[in-house]
Amino acid sequence: MKVLVIGGSGFIGTRLVDELLEQGHEVSIFDVNRSEKYPHLTQQSDVRSLKDLKAATEGKDAIYNLAAEHRDDVTPLSLYHDVNVEGAKNTVEAAKANGIKRIIFTSTVAIYGLNKDCPDENFPAEPFNEYGKTKWEAEKIFKAWKDSDDGHSLSILRPAVVFGEGNRGNVYNLIAQINTGRFIMIGNGQNKKSMGYVGNIANFLSLLIHHSGYAVYNFCDKPDLTSTDITNTIAAGLGKSLPRFKLPLFVGMVAGSMFDLVAKLSGKKFPISVIRIKKFAAGTTISTDTLINSGYQPKYSLQEGINRMIECDFKKET
Repeated sequence: MKVLVIGGSGFIGTRLVDELLEQGHEVSIFDVNRSEKYPHLTQQSDVRSLKDLKAATEGKDAIYNLAAEHRDDVTPLSLYHDVNVEGAKNTVEAAKANGIKRIIFTSTVAIYGLNKDCPDENFPAEPFNEYGKTKWEAEKIFKAWKDSDDGHSLSILRPAVVFGEGNRGNVYNLIAQINTGRFIMIGNGQNKKSMGYVGNIANFLSLLIHHSGYAVYNFCDKPDLTSTDITNTIAAGLGKSLPRFKLPLFVGMVAGSMFDLVAKLSGKKFPISVIRIKKFAAGTTISTDTLINSGYQPKYSLQEGINRMIECDFKKET
């Protein structure tokens, strides 16, 4: 198939392009950043440009939309809507203009909110931040496109935290803190986390190009690990020891509030904030029964994914 990957220069997108090319698809990338690995496949533009998106989708059989504004510290907040919601609208309009019948969209488990009891795909949306709210709005836009024509096929993937080699997100920051001895557990560490390794999610996304109809999948790698399990796995992979002291959650929240205030007054961004502490200490597990029942078999375990990331991004740096 001829495939356009919107956001194909990003962390997940690059691994997805690897998978699609290996399967023999003809792939083009549409991204605000030029792909370092596939510059010759990249059209450098913004999902907010309907004109450019219409041109890029001409002659394509399928669209992947991975583009998103997702960081915790995005300013102004309107960027979430501009990229996630308006970008979804533009993707649909481009598909309509070029008669494309197949879209695969990466949403997020953030639409469920925090501290939910292992929600499945039918769980009501209760997003707690602008990222989750705007991704839920985007889902509704794509679903309306699907419902407008029986011939349309739509797959929506809702990933939990995704980590892996080359990513500089929260898992990387956690590994770096443990590696440098700056980590302190906030809370009791018994909260469970659903996480997904990039090699597994990219592989599953690539398989969705063959799906017809409508489907929604939560995505993470099971079994879920507690924060203590995760930090112990990281420490073992690094050959480090962890402090026994744990910071009470309310103290962490106070510290996060102070950093938020300083950030607001100074305009600087800090790795500590109330929302990041909430997310770290929260239980964020999801049901993957739909994914499992599809027959999908992950290539790697969570522990293997963590160790692969440590080996690539930390041991090779020393």
